[in-house]
Amino acid sequence: MDKKTKPIADRKLLGIAGAAWMFDALDVGMLSFIIAALKMEEGWNLTDVQAGWIGSTQSIGMAVGALLFGAMADKVGRKNILIITLLLFSIGSGLSALVGTISLFLILRFFIGMGLGGELPVASTLVSESVAPSKRGRVVVLLESFWALGWILSALISYFIIPTYGWRIALILSALPAFYAVYLRFSLPDSPKYEELKPKEKQSMLQNMKKVWAKEYSKQTLILWVLWFCVVFSYYGMFLWLPSVMLMKGFSLIKSFEYVLIMTLAQLPGYFTAAWFIEKMGRKFVLITYLIGTAVSAYFFGTAEELPLLITSGILLSFFNLGAWGALYAYTPEQYPTVIRGTGAGMAAAIGRIGGILGPLLVGYLVAANTSISAIFTIFTVAILIGAIAVAFGKETKNTVLE
Repeated sequence: MDKKTKPIADRKLLGIAGAAWMFDALDVGMLSFIIAALKMEEGWNLTDVQAGWIGSTQSIGMAVGALLFGAMADKVGRKNILIITLLLFSIGSGLSALVGTISLFLILRFFIGMGLGGELPVASTLVSESVAPSKRGRVVVLLESFWALGWILSALISYFIIPTYGWRIALILSALPAFYAVYLRFSLPDSPKYEELKPKEKQSMLQNMKKVWAKEYSKQTLILWVLWFCVVFSYYGMFLWLPSVMLMKGFSLIKSFEYVLIMTLAQLPGYFTAAWFIEKMGRKFVLITYLIGTAVSAYFFGTAEELPLLITSGILLSFFNLGAWGALYAYTPEQYPTVIRGTGAGMAAAIGRIGGILGPLLVGYLVAANTSISAIFTIFTVAILIGAIAVAFGKETKNTVLE
């Protein structure tokens, strides 16, 4: 492929995979608004603990999905798993609009979580293996920027649809990405790195899982697991509760949605700046800098009493946190060779999802125990700083040629 057509191919791949990523974020983002709406709807009588379980049940599914589908991607290909996971969370989301009990809602959120958890590491692995080393980090961060588009779309749908038409209509809209899976079946090529593997090089899923902890990969695996746990624990603990936290601080449902939408818009420049820095300064620089920025913003958001500080710290929280996420998805697949890349990325994400289970649950129980918002966000501040420290011990993978 010549120089004139290669960038077009990269952009097409980014657009196709990015749309799937955006739909993933749409569902996750909308859930935070739906939790806030359910807490105010008569008939559900949703407690703070039950609200925490909604986010945590989805994260349990994401942990299972990341582990299972990440390993399967090394056996049957990245493209096939991407399509399966997209169908799983889209159809599950549509069905969840029809339920009337918390039990059925939680069951469906588990299966939705499986699809969401599997799609993310597989999509980032596919893109990582399909672009040149000199721009791989930037492209993967730009892929992650579609997460912001999904969150913005979820905030817009929630702001305009939920107060007027209800949360069920919003969930039905989130089922539409199922049709996109049909498009992917015919338009998305599989990873060239994966296609190069000879059949005898494709080991069993269990062998691949063991190999992730082989001597030559054990250090980076440990670092990734600590990093993923800290980032996901804090992200889901904070962001799934953002609309609810705004309600607790005395704002109406409409105003809470409006302010969260403003904060969400800051995700895009967070991604774009991270995409620029990641090839200039390296993966570790971006991760450490943006994680520290996230920690400081989280602390001030938790302690803010006045609206200007609340909005400013919320904007910076979105900016730095999502920029760090972009670097995380660029950094993770670069730690492993092709034969175990999906497995390694999926296992790291699965460990992270354990943090995603504990984060929302912790908030629910602490809120029920009348713990202050400032104390809760201080916990997340410490967790994020631990993740930044872990990155300092990792290896830089800028411009690395993937094995």
